[in-house]
Amino acid sequence: MKTRPLALIVLAIAASASLVHGQMTSQEILGNVRIDQRLNESIPLGLEFHDETGRPVRLEDYFNHEPVVLVLAQYRCPMLCTQVLNGLVKSLKAVPFEIGQQYRVLTVSFDAREDAALAAAKKGSYVQDLGLPGAEEGWHFLTGDQTAIDALTRAIGFRYVYDQEKDQFAHASGIIVITPEGKLSRYFYGIEYPARDVRLALVEASQGKIGSPVDRLLLLCYHYDPAMGRYTASIMNFVRFGGVVTVLALVLMVVWMWRHERRATPITWTLIR
Repeated sequence: MKTRPLALIVLAIAASASLVHGQMTSQEILGNVRIDQRLNESIPLGLEFHDETGRPVRLEDYFNHEPVVLVLAQYRCPMLCTQVLNGLVKSLKAVPFEIGQQYRVLTVSFDAREDAALAAAKKGSYVQDLGLPGAEEGWHFLTGDQTAIDALTRAIGFRYVYDQEKDQFAHASGIIVITPEGKLSRYFYGIEYPARDVRLALVEASQGKIGSPVDRLLLLCYHYDPAMGRYTASIMNFVRFGGVVTVLALVLMVVWMWRHERRATPITWTLIR
């Protein structure tokens, strides 16, 4: 039996929350740890971070003409963040688009104490694990100061809790697909992301600039459910699509019958004197 996305969220929060105790009760943690969707809102592209080489960068440096998959993670996280990144790798391996050319991936640490050395080590591990051409140029790992982190997490609705005594973070899990213009397009929760959903989200975020006619046809049959954080079959779109196919079939049949009848009817000439 497949675990529902809502259950994945609860499991993800519980996994992190179990690490945090003493200063906050479990109810307080659950009340402060979540991902609030900010669909169609823009992220502050002018925020400054450092890439895995230590070079200062702005978020806008990664938003050109391709959609971006954004992941918030702590590089030293021993459990949940690793599961999120592993789930993303599994999904991207099955997505038929070229990373670095048709989309990019951006991982940003929400722990201001982490530095470029940690980011570089994490990038090396996951680029190798992904094993796709273009991954080195298409997947970046950033670090930043607390001000930039706070501005980004607020903008995307990522709410987490830090327990100073235990030096642990409690946070929810998920990934976000963002348009080339920096607008929040799709949220996926949990630690597993169906390749079909990520594929459709990238096609939508790119406004059809990537993907095949089949992908665009699938978008007519599936719609994004924000509550579930996934694409589900749209019954009405299936009905409309079936109606269009039926009409086209009838038109083609009438045309075929008309042409067949013309070929079968003998042509007679009448000589008028």
